[in-house]
Amino acid sequence: MTESRNSLHKYAMQFGTYMGLFWIFKFILFPAGLRIPFLQLLFLVLTIAVPFLGYYYARMFRNKVCGGSISFFQAWVFTVFMYMFAALLTAVAHYVYFQFIDHGFIVNYYLNLFEELKNMNNIGSMGDTFKQMEEAFMALGNLTPIELTMQLISQNVLYGSFLAIPTALFVMKKKKTNMDEHTIQP
Repeated sequence: MTESRNSLHKYAMQFGTYMGLFWIFKFILFPAGLRIPFLQLLFLVLTIAVPFLGYYYARMFRNKVCGGSISFFQAWVFTVFMYMFAALLTAVAHYVYFQFIDHGFIVNYYLNLFEELKNMNNIGSMGDTFKQMEEAFMALGNLTPIELTMQLISQNVLYGSFLAIPTALFVMKKKKTNMDEHTIQP
């Protein structure tokens, strides 16, 4: 049991590192995408690819380490740990970016966008929504880089925990018993 637990942690760290590097690359595209629309589209496509990559890694864990069978709980724990380790690695990049590179670029970009949208005469009933979003971004602008990083870690782990449920459902596979192999088929 301890060996199984150790291999789960080991491979969750390994695949979490790969996922974290993927997330860091994807994160680099986000601020660049605010200036170059193609990079924003690429960021969105790669974001949609995250659960598929998580499924691929969990399936590799099942087939290579678990001998082709894995319980729902074990698959869920592996996937949650993988996303948690990815979030921790990505947090380093988030902190470096917000501490040394960003200097309010992302928040100011969105605040300027909201200001432009408010100045348009045809926003109608959306005015209150834009005001609330603007206030939310102003609050984000008041956070320190470490607070932003902690917020992003929390989001990544939470979303990863939710993504782990369908991933575990698709990855889980029961061991075949001797009775399953000798069943008479028509």
